[in-house]
Parts: sequence; structure tokens; C-alpha cells
Amino acid sequence: MIKFLDLQKINAQYASELKVASTRVIDSGWYLLGNEVKNFETHLAEYVGVKHAIGVANGLDALRLILKAYIEMGIMAEGDEVIVPANTYIASILAISDNRLTPVLVEPDINSYNLNISLIEKHITARTKAIMVVHLYGQVCWGEELEALAKKYNLKIIEDNAQAIGAVGGSQSLTQAARKTGSLGDAAGFSFYPGKNLGAMGDGGAVTTNDDALATMVRALGNYGSKQKYVNEYQGLNSRLDELQAALLDVKLRYIDADNQRRREIAQYYIENIKNDKLILPIYNLSFTIHHFSHVWHLFVIRCTERERLQQYLTDNGIQTLIHYPIPPHKQGAYKEMNTVAFPITEQIHNEVLSLPMSPVMEWEEVKYVVEIVNNFN
Repeated sequence: MIKFLDLQKINAQYASELKVASTRVIDSGWYLLGNEVKNFETHLAEYVGVKHAIGVANGLDALRLILKAYIEMGIMAEGDEVIVPANTYIASILAISDNRLTPVLVEPDINSYNLNISLIEKHITARTKAIMVVHLYGQVCWGEELEALAKKYNLKIIEDNAQAIGAVGGSQSLTQAARKTGSLGDAAGFSFYPGKNLGAMGDGGAVTTNDDALATMVRALGNYGSKQKYVNEYQGLNSRLDELQAALLDVKLRYIDADNQRRREIAQYYIENIKNDKLILPIYNLSFTIHHFSHVWHLFVIRCTERERLQQYLTDNGIQTLIHYPIPPHKQGAYKEMNTVAFPITEQIHNEVLSLPMSPVMEWEEVKYVVEIVNNFN
């Protein structure tokens, strides 16, 4: 069986370094809010290209804390609206509603699966305070039009960067420096769930920003609303990245660019060699350079109108696949008030998508086998 994602094999690459890091933490006797977290935050901020990185418990909390901080700072208030893609993992929307803000769902571009920026403006009202972009599957969602809208309406741009660490965007002009996701907007949330491109061995997340006041507020809110022990200025949360996960992530951060490049090579092979009229492959220009938008291929997502039959066929041939995601957020029981609203493009995507195996430890023989079997589907 070709695994969808072989986490054991991924972590085995760095086993000796991970064991050294783990032993260092165990022997230190210090397991929260210590030097391991400080070091990882410093290295992550340097890597992303921002002033601040704040470790938190998970990716959902990263987004929750950004919005909660804006509320505490008086920039947002209960009932304000946040524009968010309809085609996303539900966490993007949970972070908004958890803060008693109103998610305003907008359809994606059928080609990129990301938020259709051209549709945003007609959804902006007097209560709109932010746009949450999701770099879905590892592909950058950005553009000059997005930046112009934020400036015109004085909106914050929050990046859900759970799936795209290391991706590059921000400018399609060779005269301007490209920037990494996580540094494009006003703030960004990261997830280090084990299956992510940069995965912990447990839960973990981070917030990145260049806003000093926001960083201070996020750090306090994630620590019971406290800047000083036992002095609680805000009604905060307990959401902290622990020392062990920080130490492990710091090891793996050193290899993220090489791992992402391997993903790009596999994606390029898939795109150039899968030839089956029943499938729709990702539309992406593989010749884009560092000066343009890059894709880190957290997931390689194809579409097929006979998805269930295709998935069963691949399973029968020893290829594990997953569906990201089978039910769109607006059709979930958690958001019954949206269940009758139609988002046809989002619904089409959720009914047709299938994720093929993708990881930096796939062997070429495995990649070629996936292509061969997919091409024989009829």
C-alpha cells in the first residue's frame, strides 16, 4: 500500500536530531514558556520574514487569538463581519464565529480553489472589518486587487496559513521582492498538526505579524490574559506551544525548503504525466519562479465526477487517498443557519475532489506507480 502520508518515514529522516532535542527538553526540567519556544519563535519569524512569531496550542487557536486580540484592541466588535472563503476547512470559520463575529462566505475560483478575489467587494458592508484568506492546499491566495480592497475599505487581512508554510507570494512583478505567506497580511495563523508540511508530534500552532501591539495582545491572551504571572488584564485562553513541540519543530524547520521542493518535483511529475480525460488536475504554472507565486503542495488535489469509484479503484490497487473535504462548512450541522444557502462552486468542489499521495519521502517508483494506475482508470 502506498500511504497517503507516511509520517513515520518523514520523521525517521531527522530521528537522531529529534531524539537529541527531546532529550534536551526532558533533561532541562522546563516544559512551558522556556528557551525552546523562544528559539523556535525567533527562527520562525526570521524564516517567514516578520517581526513576531507567537507559539500557540494549534492552528485554530492561532486564528481565534488574532480575532480576539483585534476585539480587545477595539478594532473589531461583536457582530462585525469577516469575509472568508466558502471553500475551506471549517476551522477558518469556527475562529470567526467563536469570537461572536459574523462569517461572510464567498465562493472560490473553480481553477485555484482559493477565494475568488473578484467577488469580495460586493460582500463588503459597513460591518466588514477583515478578509480572511486561506492559502488552500499550499497555494498562495493573494493579489494587488486584494491589497487595494483592504486599503480602500480599511480592512485587516488575516492569512490562514495552516497549509502553506514556505509558499511565496505578494508580488508578480520582478521589480518587487516576493514575500512568504505569513508575512503578506496583517497577521497569520499557522498549524503544525503532524500531517502539515511542517508538522509537530502533537498539536501546535503560531501567529505571525509585524504589528507590535497585536503581538503583545496575542501573547497575553494565549496565556490566560496575562503579561505578568497572576496578573490578568484580559479574559484570555490557555493556548501555548510547549517546549517539546517547539524543540522538535525547530529541528524540522531547517529542512522545510528542501521538503517543499521535493513536493514541487512530485507535483510537476504528476501534472506532466497524468493523462486521463476523466480527471481535472490542478491548474498551476510550474514555471513560476521565486519572483512569482509559489505552491508548496501540502495536498495534490484532483477532481473527478466519479470520485467514489475512482477512490475505490485506487484503494484496490494499493494507493491510499483522502478527501479534503467531503462536506463544505455551510452544510455542516455546526452551521445549521447556513444549510439552505447555496454555494454551487464550493459544493461542486467538495463533491469532486480527491487528494493523491503527496509527501517529501515518496520514492520515484511510488510516484510513477500512482501515475500509471491513475492513467488506467476508465
